[in-house]
Amino acid sequence: MMALMCSITSRVRANLLPPAPQLQLTVDRVQAQSMGLSASAVYTALQLMLAPVYANDFIYEGRVLRVLLQADAPWRVTPEALGHFYVAGAGGNMIPLANFVHADWVLGSPSLTRFNGYSAVEITGNNAPGRSSGEAMQAMQGIVNASLPRGIGGDWAGQSLQELISGAQAPMLFALSILVVYLCLAALYESWSVPAAVLMAVPVGLVGTAIAALLRGLPNDVFFKVGLITIIGLSAKNAILIVEFAVTAQRAGKSLHDGVLEAARLRFRPILMTSFAFILGVFPMVVSTGAGANARHAIGTGVVGGMLSAALLGVLMIPVCYVAVRRLMGEKLDAPAGVSGAGTVPGPAQRRED
Repeated sequence: MMALMCSITSRVRANLLPPAPQLQLTVDRVQAQSMGLSASAVYTALQLMLAPVYANDFIYEGRVLRVLLQADAPWRVTPEALGHFYVAGAGGNMIPLANFVHADWVLGSPSLTRFNGYSAVEITGNNAPGRSSGEAMQAMQGIVNASLPRGIGGDWAGQSLQELISGAQAPMLFALSILVVYLCLAALYESWSVPAAVLMAVPVGLVGTAIAALLRGLPNDVFFKVGLITIIGLSAKNAILIVEFAVTAQRAGKSLHDGVLEAARLRFRPILMTSFAFILGVFPMVVSTGAGANARHAIGTGVVGGMLSAALLGVLMIPVCYVAVRRLMGEKLDAPAGVSGAGTVPGPAQRRED
């Protein structure tokens, strides 16, 4: 487990200081009360002795300076200094602090860190070169779950916590992206069924993105998710090119079978040309080097794989999806559009609530 952590993470350290000698002051409240002193008077005297206390401001040479009260350094560096400072007791008698304040040297932590009310140790680190922050967080979480004793747990804060929250929002983001595309297509075709045929081509592109990232060993990070969202739109774009011509051909009187074949034949070359032009434009991101290369690799590899799949397999799947959806809506395969029993073709010229 530790070897795996060393290969995934780097510069991991506990953000704490080692135990150091400390001077612990203990106030004997019973003794102080017997001398006519209150606890607040004792603590105020200790504060004036050890810590700078703001008293007032004064003007000197046109500048406003602060007045701070504190014992001079030679008189506050040793426990014996308590015998040189006095507090006014009952009757105006001056009583040394050493009479009721006891000093002891102890060994303790310079600071006490707490997280959500529990004593905690802050651990910071980075991901190793070639590894993502998500992999480093998984390695750290595995060590916490497997190696720490019972009663000790771990939690995330800062940038790591925000990364986990953002990652949990990915499913909702994908669903929202597909919903927006569907609503835009429904408004374009004035139909609820035709956009379903367009979106049925989206999984073909997503599968290509996942396979390309898997073959290259890229993690499922936020940059990979950006590539997925991009492929949703690009796959839908290719489907729109075919579906639009198929709908136009059917409105011209051709049957569902003939209209789909003509649309696939007419748009085959434009789809391949635009897809491969986009792939060549993104390819430099796949082989890029230098600062931020991992992010460009994740986006470029996902987009290139998705576009290859959408271009090569999408042109075969889109006509099949469109025919399947229109057949489910009651259209016949060989009957011309507009013939009784063949259904109507949605479009701007005629509104249909499918």
